Amino acid sequence: MVRSPYPDVEIPDVSIHEFLFGDLDESRLDAIALVDGMSGATTTYRQLLGQIDLFAGALAARGVGVGTTVAVLCPNVPAFATVFHGILRAGATATTINSLYTAEEIANQLSDAGATWLVTVSPLLAGAQAAAERLGIDADHVIVLDGAEGHPSLPQLLGEGHGAPDVSFDPATHIAVLPYSSGTTGRPKGVMLTHRNLIANVSQCRSTISLADDDRVLAVLPFFHIYGMTVLLNFALRQRAALVTMPKFDLVEFLRVVQEHRTSWVFIAPPIAVALAKHPLIDQYDLSAIKVIFSGAAPLDGSLASAVANRLGCVVCQGYGMTETSPVTHAIPYDRPEIDRSSVGMLLANTEARLLAEDGTDVEIPPEGVSDPGELLIRGPQVMKGYLNRPDATAEMLDAEGWLHTGDVATATHEGVFRIVDRLKELIKYKGYQVAPAVLEAVLLEHPSIADAAVIGAPDEDGQEVPRAYVVVQPGAELDADAVMAHVAAHVAPHEKVRQVVFIDAIPKSASGKILRKDLRARA
Repeated sequence: MVRSPYPDVEIPDVSIHEFLFGDLDESRLDAIALVDGMSGATTTYRQLLGQIDLFAGALAARGVGVGTTVAVLCPNVPAFATVFHGILRAGATATTINSLYTAEEIANQLSDAGATWLVTVSPLLAGAQAAAERLGIDADHVIVLDGAEGHPSLPQLLGEGHGAPDVSFDPATHIAVLPYSSGTTGRPKGVMLTHRNLIANVSQCRSTISLADDDRVLAVLPFFHIYGMTVLLNFALRQRAALVTMPKFDLVEFLRVVQEHRTSWVFIAPPIAVALAKHPLIDQYDLSAIKVIFSGAAPLDGSLASAVANRLGCVVCQGYGMTETSPVTHAIPYDRPEIDRSSVGMLLANTEARLLAEDGTDVEIPPEGVSDPGELLIRGPQVMKGYLNRPDATAEMLDAEGWLHTGDVATATHEGVFRIVDRLKELIKYKGYQVAPAVLEAVLLEHPSIADAAVIGAPDEDGQEVPRAYVVVQPGAELDADAVMAHVAAHVAPHEKVRQVVFIDAIPKSASGKILRKDLRARA
């Protein structure tokens, strides 16, 4: 077993609202909390707190409170913070929905989560309304933030002037949020995260991620995803930084917002790192305000991290986590340049880990060098309460001793530095050898003519599994399959060679940046 090298931090027994805002200093009230990256409009901490209380009061006046689940279908706009924290302030549970979901997918989540209210915006209203009608949710329970006929709007609710209610619940057991797991390896499940889970993870991040109150943080990662929810909506606000919101990723807008608003911390997923390392547009913008780029949600290769750091003159860090761990369990500290950038760093405070070999025994951590790979198990206060209404799935994920089985394969050093090799189900078995797709993807991305790549196992003419690479070629570049295979072969062991190459316009990915291997397998 490996324990965090950091001393344990205290986890207060309060609500997430009290934890985030209860000790907000008077001197910070008029500091900027949120900036609309599109319009430049600002919201101070004083204004945000007032809006949260008023929204919570309006919900409470309509009977929303402990026991109510409110769904949020909304892109990253400043009002999201008001709505999200207003729901939690009222004692209700928030379930956040992917903005790209179809009406059917929205309805499925609403039904599974037991949501009786839905908050959205007019551009997403068609799908939201269709889903609500399917489930019998009345129009007056569908709040459209920017207004739509027949629905309550945010200005209307705030204008009613209801104060925040007095609510009582146990922070250790009360479900604050119900995000849904990505579904890349099965049907999405509601992840029950308590107020204590969220508070624990923010407290743990504070000892490792050195975000300060004079930082401006780019919020392009979706708030509906646990990464954006915890690290941006919760952690960044707890650190009293300013959040600069973007409703979706567009490279030109991303670069404009970073340049115009001088964002110092940029939290990303690896696909954005690929663009920052390789796209010619980067050189046309002043990105000198960036101090730290922090990547998560999928593995970031060390050479790609170095390419971004060298091009932008900033520090690039990486972390690891899961929806089921609120999400952060590992991070590379900002002030530890000697740590391998292809690693996910060290365990956060209050966190323990084990590596399990295929035979179920613990992998030994050697006194020098790197351990053998094993499935990563996590235990700590950030680990979920369980899956909503899925005791079977919960039992598969969480054992009797509180260890969460991540399904990810990792290695560790005696210094406590972890590296994710791949997911158990994604490992390719080539003639009995294990081949990790992430390793091959990192090699592929080193080729100057390759803009993006993904690797899966696919059958050959004999029906045996071989590594197949899906490759996106840089605009204007010429590349053939033989050149791709030769490039990989020059950098890996013989059993790891790419045996098939398919050229593709874009690699399918989730909103959080994970490669959708199931979509690629469907094409195989």
